[in-house]
Amino acid sequence: MKIILLENVRKVGSIGDVIDVKRGFARNYLISKKKALFASKENIKEVEKIKSNLSIKDKEKKRIAKSISEKIQKKEYQVKKLATENNELYGSVKPTEIAKILNIIEKIEINPSLIQPVTEIKSLGTFKIILNLHPEVQSEISIKVISEENK
Repeated sequence: MKIILLENVRKVGSIGDVIDVKRGFARNYLISKKKALFASKENIKEVEKIKSNLSIKDKEKKRIAKSISEKIQKKEYQVKKLATENNELYGSVKPTEIAKILNIIEKIEINPSLIQPVTEIKSLGTFKIILNLHPEVQSEISIKVISEENK
């Protein structure tokens, strides 16, 4: 399916590119999240007109992402979870929990879909987390999982 990108999308393309992607990816992700449009002649003309406006918006998003990255880069955050005697968690630490922690501590709104734990967090310890703040801006933080009983 041919689409026109309205944003820079990592490993896919940049603003204004007319690309061919799988139908499900186009419909369920790119078009539904307003990152792309169907590549009709009218839409191609429309995107050419507003391309400069889109790139200004993208630069603003990138600037915001860089400032967030500078604020949290290499920081460590703690999570208290119930754990068994052999240091395994009841459940795991999910990206939504990490987003809440960042919101509470740093007053930063981050979509949980942008948070990628390097490994699944299912035990006590320190884990690296990659935040994809913008297609060109990545940040790395650490999450230290401690037992709730050790108060």
